[in-house]
Amino acid sequence: VTGLTVGGDDYVTKPFSLDEVVARIRAVLRRTAPADGDDAVLRVDDLELDDDAHEVRRAGEVVELSPTEFKLLRYLMMNPNRVLSKSQILDHVWEYDFNGDASIVESYISYLRRKIDRPDLPDMIQTKRGVGYLLRSAEKR
Repeated sequence: VTGLTVGGDDYVTKPFSLDEVVARIRAVLRRTAPADGDDAVLRVDDLELDDDAHEVRRAGEVVELSPTEFKLLRYLMMNPNRVLSKSQILDHVWEYDFNGDASIVESYISYLRRKIDRPDLPDMIQTKRGVGYLLRSAEKR
């Protein structure tokens, strides 16, 4: 019960069958997958990320991003107004046990800021010193 109250979706008790675990994982994936016809466009204020077209727009203008910058922005946009630590970002964007310098996150955040922030528009990516980064929507500024 504790596992479910802290955010777990399901659990199995030992001993368990591998077939049962696979079936439960598939059920969770079905519940969380977007339905056919769902919009593949993420929006936070005037920032749009179209996953299908692999395109980003800020205030209607196309923003050119590298594949890693695109993945980082997608992760930030999927978690708007939520502070994400460097380790969370490394786990979700780089998707492997990253043994290099965690300052790579700082570098890519800097690249993104240069590309999506404009002098005539509010900055969207914010730093929470010692904690992490967040993409702040206008309603939370």
